[in-house]
Amino acid sequence: QMQISLFLAALIFAVIAFGKDRTSSGRAVDLKSYDGTVLKGTYFPAAKPGPAVLLYHQSNRTRKEWDMVARQLAAAGINTLTVDVRGHGESGGQEGRGEARKKQWPLDLDAAFQYLISQPGVKRDVIGIGGAGVIGVENSVETARRHSAEVKSLVLLSGETLREGLDFLRQASQLPELFVVADDDEYPPIVEGMELLYITASSPSRKFVHYSASHEAPWLWYEPFDIGKVPANGGHGTDLFKPHPELPGIIVDWFVTTLIKTPGHAPADTVASAAILNQIEMPGGVAQVTQQLMEARRKDPQVQLFPEITVDILASGHLREGDAKMDKKSLPGNMPRRHWRFWILMQHHCHPGPIPSSGVVRFVAVPSGHSRSWMRSRVKIFGSLPQTE
Repeated sequence: QMQISLFLAALIFAVIAFGKDRTSSGRAVDLKSYDGTVLKGTYFPAAKPGPAVLLYHQSNRTRKEWDMVARQLAAAGINTLTVDVRGHGESGGQEGRGEARKKQWPLDLDAAFQYLISQPGVKRDVIGIGGAGVIGVENSVETARRHSAEVKSLVLLSGETLREGLDFLRQASQLPELFVVADDDEYPPIVEGMELLYITASSPSRKFVHYSASHEAPWLWYEPFDIGKVPANGGHGTDLFKPHPELPGIIVDWFVTTLIKTPGHAPADTVASAAILNQIEMPGGVAQVTQQLMEARRKDPQVQLFPEITVDILASGHLREGDAKMDKKSLPGNMPRRHWRFWILMQHHCHPGPIPSSGVVRFVAVPSGHSRSWMRSRVKIFGSLPQTE
């Protein structure tokens, strides 16, 4: 009887372990494109309904390079699909050139996207896209451009995009975007290409992860499509996961923030908000920025144009120099202490002299749950912004 019990215990353990392994490794899937070409993918389902992510590989790698990230995303509650694009990995067909590519390329992307959003439990309107290398970044931006209403987050590693893609990034003023590149990329033009993507994008919540190197790779012109022409050195696309083991976690955290915690939103970034922060310090700048914020909030009550903590630093400079006085008695009783300097800066720039009556200013409620910025607290601004609660 003891032997039977031990056998049953071992059997139960094996079944549980097998189930966990299947979940962690995902399941192979076939995606049919418009012309019948089979694109191979791996689907990593989350344990419960939620958002989803589509991941594209770089030209000298396959979808398997994303497996570790995909498993972590699924464990975090994000359904994930990785796919071998046409002519790569296990997928059929040949990647076209010229007019042939113009026809097949977007339809292949649509096949992958439609498969993902058709899966049970996937929130069709909360989708993230990630890609590595030139083809991965290009595929990611094009997918986001074609499905802008559904795509709420982008992650781009070591790539470039076409002019249409640049125009999309310029116009997608509130799309959270994470850009990653390394100085030792074996294709040195990629660094400049990623910097161009970053400065072209207009979202204040975009972030740039730049791995610096003591010695940059020699500037030689190589096409990333010429696989094998230049040896891989660990500085390009998903190859970065080995020398920078924290990067997969950064990517997962980005998608969790922008797809689960605050869908379609990320904390505003100081560097990304440089233009508007400089505008605040110009004559009449605070009034102009306030108006911009009012207009943006009418479209999206949760929008953030700049980090409050950065503006708070600007305000503290005025206080130290005596440009404005911290009259605690005049502050509304329900204003958090951490926002006093921010309020003084707005008061000093917009209303020099006596602090205006309470009828001139009002609080704007901001959703809770956001991280270190004005997003998880209340912000004092002038004018009549729409309430968010």
